[in-house]
Amino acid sequence: MIFPTVLAVFFLFGVISQADEIQTEQGVLVLNKANFDTAIKENEFILVEFYAPWCGHCKALAPEYEKAAKALAEKESSVKLAKVDATEESELAEQFGIRGYPTLKFFRSGTPTDYSGGRQANDIVSWLLKKSGPPATSLSTLEDAKKFIDSSDIAVVGFFKDQDSDLAKTFLATAVLVEDAVFGLTDNEEIASNYQAKDNTVVLFKKFDENQVTYEGEAEESSLKKFIQAYSFPLLVEFNHETAQKIFGGEIKSHLLFFLDKSTDNYQTVTDVARDVAKNYRGQLLFVALDATEPDHERILEFFGMKKTDVPTVRLIKLEEDMAKYKPESEELTAENLQKFVQDYLDGKLKQHLLSQDLPEDWNANPVKVLVSTNFDSVALDEAKDVLVEFYAPWCGHCKQLEPIYEKIAEHFKENEDVVIAKIDSTANELETIKITSFPTIKLFKKGTNEVVDYNGHRTFDALTKFVESGGVEEVPEANISESETDEPARDEL
Repeated sequence: MIFPTVLAVFFLFGVISQADEIQTEQGVLVLNKANFDTAIKENEFILVEFYAPWCGHCKALAPEYEKAAKALAEKESSVKLAKVDATEESELAEQFGIRGYPTLKFFRSGTPTDYSGGRQANDIVSWLLKKSGPPATSLSTLEDAKKFIDSSDIAVVGFFKDQDSDLAKTFLATAVLVEDAVFGLTDNEEIASNYQAKDNTVVLFKKFDENQVTYEGEAEESSLKKFIQAYSFPLLVEFNHETAQKIFGGEIKSHLLFFLDKSTDNYQTVTDVARDVAKNYRGQLLFVALDATEPDHERILEFFGMKKTDVPTVRLIKLEEDMAKYKPESEELTAENLQKFVQDYLDGKLKQHLLSQDLPEDWNANPVKVLVSTNFDSVALDEAKDVLVEFYAPWCGHCKQLEPIYEKIAEHFKENEDVVIAKIDSTANELETIKITSFPTIKLFKKGTNEVVDYNGHRTFDALTKFVESGGVEEVPEANISESETDEPARDEL
């Protein structure tokens, strides 16, 4: 009979159609293995969030992500937002190298790139519009300009009758480079008059501090970019989930952190003083306020070797490779003290503040030797010995997994006078020449030369003992490690 066959064909097509159908939640496409390729092919521009349902940062991003999807729809943008539960869709997560949550990938005509914008709705929309359209929006009427400026936290508008001027060309070139602001372009005199803007000028509009600032520098991309980045931050930035990426991912790498308790009476006094001092250092330092009572900020306090009882206080950090930290002489947060602290830092007069624990009396009693800042050099840099050092954090899960293996290694070498197995808590002890950003980090300090060899192999007894015995040369090939021993060299980030 033909009928059942036809019915079966229709049923089959129905199943396929249902599998490829893309559901939406609050305007966000819900993707899986069955519909992912379809979504990418059907949308020239699509931002995909790979998330985990249990991830706190993903939960914080969700409402902003949905607001961004709604805003793009209202603008009739062709850009779509999508999400993938990476814990369910492990093949997709593996395909795109997802190692943390949330990870956002921007697909343009099927080609993925990493998303590098902020995590607030306006930041997401601004970044996407920049990536998918012209660098600057043409503003023809005053109504267009008001809507454009009012709809964004940071809007940069170029007022140019001659759009071939040097500054106009610099403006458009800079618009391509800056992702955290939207750019508008106009030659309309009514718009210029309304905002009291002169011809051939660039004006930055924002919803905080001065509200409107005019660029007065040269027609150079680097100069205009620096101006925009400096004035895109409040004088005192509040640290939270939404601002963290923008703070630490920005071009300004020197940060003065205010550790405060929002519930205290002096909070407003201190923040007012901070804003006043910050006016003198725009573009040089970021002034950041951090509520030390927030549970999520405990790790940051630990990183600086502080407790909640130390609040209110300040620390200065330089977010370069050395992650240098500085502590003021006085804990009194007056304008005069803050001004001197910052200026001494900029003038290169300050020494780094290094954390250190007291040396335990029994540091040498067990096979695994305990190092702190004060005895590190004398032990690790002993040229008569090969010294294997684990740099760990007490809270690090991978470090806890390594502990019994590491103790077994130390037991193995305890009668060998040429080898020392040691560990150091890098959250409580800092070294001027060695900076650790992930845990566990394992280094071998070689006998005779003090050459430092990083260990990046499997964290197993056989692999690590052979690494030490070979003087930092030999690592056990993956094929020679049993499945029960295998421990991928994952690390917890600082």
